[in-house]
Amino acid sequence: MIDILLEPLSYPFMVRALGATVVSAIACGLLSCWLVQIGWSLMGDAVSHSVLPGVALAYIAGLPFAVGAFAFGVGAVLLIGRVQSATKIKSDAAIGVVFTSLFALGIVLISATPSQVDLMHILFGNVLGVSPSELTTVAVIGILTVITVVLKRRDLTLFAFDPAHAHAIGISVTRLRWLLLSLLALTVVVTMQTVGIILVVAMLVIPGSTAYLVARSIGGMLAISVAVTVTASIVGVYVSYFVDVSTGGTVVLTQAAMFGVVLLITQIRKISASRNTALSLQHEQHGHAAA
Repeated sequence: MIDILLEPLSYPFMVRALGATVVSAIACGLLSCWLVQIGWSLMGDAVSHSVLPGVALAYIAGLPFAVGAFAFGVGAVLLIGRVQSATKIKSDAAIGVVFTSLFALGIVLISATPSQVDLMHILFGNVLGVSPSELTTVAVIGILTVITVVLKRRDLTLFAFDPAHAHAIGISVTRLRWLLLSLLALTVVVTMQTVGIILVVAMLVIPGSTAYLVARSIGGMLAISVAVTVTASIVGVYVSYFVDVSTGGTVVLTQAAMFGVVLLITQIRKISASRNTALSLQHEQHGHAAA
């Protein structure tokens, strides 16, 4: 068993893949909690899809993909805000219009630009092809995101649950909103290297949603979310290696399976609690009748 577990680690590309996936998982697991609490899951979807033209333009200009992706991630947020303020369109519709338009622009740019970059790798990730320099970029951005979230967790918690109170005690809600959106863009850049643009939203939503089902505090939610996504990432990388299937897809499917198990357990507990409550009421009623 030990030999089987150590076999993938004998290959440098697997070590880099595992490292990049775990770093991405930790960043996504932490940020996922805030997105779920605030209700920004759709915003995570929008930013993840909107970075595609930035990736294409970065390739054309000879820049790192992370530069173009981050610029368009932030730009998408600004554009969504502008559309909302200038029209009567609701937020979900504005998000849909912007991210689908930018995503389509990215596909057009990639199809019109001769390159050796496989569109499938950009859309669905190529974690097994992560180079040492890309791993360094992922590690730096991921660590920066994690440190920022941990240091600002109290302000972010207040912003998520009671923004009016946060504003009343002197906390800038606007700055916190932009900080969270910037961290979202950075996290998308990190995760794009592992599971690709399309599957990023799953990494940003499933861990926090899983933790939300069982956690009773924000601290517990953060811990459970990170534990779920790191476990799913490690299992997904190993399974994809031995079964020879998509690594990013396997990681997301593992997270989805863990969500399904947790959901099933919570539903069973609810049914059991309801039955116990009903039985208690029946015993009380029989006791009063006997008295």
